[in-house]
Amino acid sequence: MTQTAVKPVAAVVPKVKLLIDGVFVDSQSNDWRDVINPANQEVLAQVPFATTAELDAAVAAAAGAFKTWRKTPIGTRARIFLKYQQLIRENMKELAAILTAEQGKTLPDAEGDVFRGLEVVEHAANIGTLQMGELAHNVASGVDTYTLQQPLGVCAGITPFNFPAMIPLWMFPMAIVTGNTFVLKPSEQDPMVIMRLAELALEAGIPAGVLNVVHGGPDIVNAICDHPDIRAVSFVGSTRVGTHVYHRASQAGKRVQCMMGAKNHAVVLPDANREQTLNNLAGAAFGAAGQRCMAISVAVMVGEAGNWIPDLVEKAKALRVDAGHEAGTDVGPLISPAALGRVEGLIEQGKNEGATLELDGRRPTVSDAYASGNFVGPTIFSGVKPGMKIYDEEIFGPVLVVLSAESLDEAIDIVNANPNGNGVAIFTQSGAAAHRFQEEIDVGQVGINVPIPVPVPLFSFTGSRGSKLGDLGPYGKQVIQFYTQTKTVTSRWFDDAASSGVNTTIKLG
Repeated sequence: MTQTAVKPVAAVVPKVKLLIDGVFVDSQSNDWRDVINPANQEVLAQVPFATTAELDAAVAAAAGAFKTWRKTPIGTRARIFLKYQQLIRENMKELAAILTAEQGKTLPDAEGDVFRGLEVVEHAANIGTLQMGELAHNVASGVDTYTLQQPLGVCAGITPFNFPAMIPLWMFPMAIVTGNTFVLKPSEQDPMVIMRLAELALEAGIPAGVLNVVHGGPDIVNAICDHPDIRAVSFVGSTRVGTHVYHRASQAGKRVQCMMGAKNHAVVLPDANREQTLNNLAGAAFGAAGQRCMAISVAVMVGEAGNWIPDLVEKAKALRVDAGHEAGTDVGPLISPAALGRVEGLIEQGKNEGATLELDGRRPTVSDAYASGNFVGPTIFSGVKPGMKIYDEEIFGPVLVVLSAESLDEAIDIVNANPNGNGVAIFTQSGAAAHRFQEEIDVGQVGINVPIPVPVPLFSFTGSRGSKLGDLGPYGKQVIQFYTQTKTVTSRWFDDAASSGVNTTIKLG
């Protein structure tokens, strides 16, 4: 009897849901995109590009929840975020595994991604001392003046693929703990970890409608910018999209903060600790496959520090390129085949422009199981000059370009002439040189022997110039101002004494 071959049943690909009014719901969209593991092209899930009606429902839920959430005692809000930070800690390994699968970064780096967001959640739990107004007693006879920091209403966040846990956690905890409600649009390329974080947020006690999540592309971004019931928009991503969001949302009357592109320099003086500096450069340039807005992508070697390039190349060669979940991996894949093609194209262009390719990371050796992954290994160019495309553009890959300078003054001029102002570092053992550098450099975040100077949440993220639009940064003290409206109250209470009569002057007597 002839046996008929049985075809294996294809695994059902999970569908990423929306979070609307406290319920995880299936989208009614006809437009779905694959969420792909960048190490092997496995389809992990499908994410919907939400409809305008679904965004409207999320905003309506947030607007309805705001009526009661804004009146929730500040201690209650703080306790929710104390519980939330506990849940994130308890689920750290799971969150990191999800993040690595969909984004590609190594497991230790994925844990770091979650942890830096967790720090903001912990800071949010301190809201009792953060959202305090001011009081001046007896500013005139019997008159007090004080301020209230009151929430705005419905706020929204648009986040990028490179930090799918940290950057959403920069946004919605601070917005919510100050009394607002929130609609989040995460990157459609890696939405799974934020949906798990949203589940934990509900478990921590965030009420229905206070946090909502929708997915999508340009249409949803534009709808967020235009929606009349959204009061403020926070954005992290590319300069092109950020500039569009800032102008469109501002014209719609919203508060907007946009943290955008970067070309972060490290200035290396000859007196720097050689081994520590080279280790820091390699880690900051090639970690997360260079897909960090605070990555060091330019090294400016001053004077004799230029002789260190061969040692830097050896450091980079020793880094292992492979899938992020494999033990010992230093550099994981880029997020997509399109990103891979762009980075490889810029490397070729750098060669054509006359830069010296000291280390070519194209087509690195990886495990056979990941031969289809989006891998580029550490790449180093020397002899780079402003005007070359590999210097002028943010590559967003594991590519370090090296410039030479004769002096600290020349290095400062190079950095300040670049249109971006996200982060910068100097490596030196001279306190005088470091002090002069921090005073004269026109960049938001400055590291002194610190390669990636992202501040802890006690301080604000302070990118500047072409890297930032809007005057208030995410998290820290500035974000309390961003997510609240200052109301000034001037009060006088009278006793039963007779009135002194009509006063037609502006003066408070």
